[in-house]
Amino acid sequence: MTTTTDRAVTLDPLDVLRQPFPAEQIGYLPKPVSRDEKERFGCKQGTRASADGIYCGGYHVRSNHLAYVGHAALTARLLDADEAWSWEPVAFDDRGLPALDQNGGLWIRLTVAGVTRLGYGDAQGKNGPNAVKEAIGDALRNAGMRFGAALDLWSKEDLRATQEQESAREWVVEAQAQDTVNGVRAVWKEAREAGADVKVLDQISAVGTAMTTGRAS
Repeated sequence: MTTTTDRAVTLDPLDVLRQPFPAEQIGYLPKPVSRDEKERFGCKQGTRASADGIYCGGYHVRSNHLAYVGHAALTARLLDADEAWSWEPVAFDDRGLPALDQNGGLWIRLTVAGVTRLGYGDAQGKNGPNAVKEAIGDALRNAGMRFGAALDLWSKEDLRATQEQESAREWVVEAQAQDTVNGVRAVWKEAREAGADVKVLDQISAVGTAMTTGRAS
């Protein structure tokens, strides 16, 4: 059995950061599948809350879930890698506080084992003191990813984004293959029930509109 002491002896500090996080340290943030979604459900089996089979226990509209590592778990991992790790903002405001950019985002430098890398975070729509804490935590996660921390989770989200783009194209292609406006409407309805994004629904509607306009002319 490998102990914490053994890991400290055998692993480089940056290798420590790249170790996978245990399941109990991974959280899941719901992301609505469509802006049209209004009805909320308890996120558990037997409801429509989860579109990806992950059940976070929250109460929200039909959503996919973004996996993430919280601030406390990341801080513990940074300490495991280098007890003297540090971060600093790239810029300060006229009060000597970390400066936010025009989008409310924060650029930081994260230093671990003598290596410094940039990171960027934002407040995720929050306001007040919680906004500052959220921006710092988000920036640390982003900078930590550049060291390899929770990189597998970021990779999964990149894959999901690609899959969603492919799915969107498939809905539009299916709509374009229809011979009638009613066929396009049926595709639109099916896509909406499947949780397609509003932009995809708009593209399908445009196919139907073009078909109607073409026949009218």
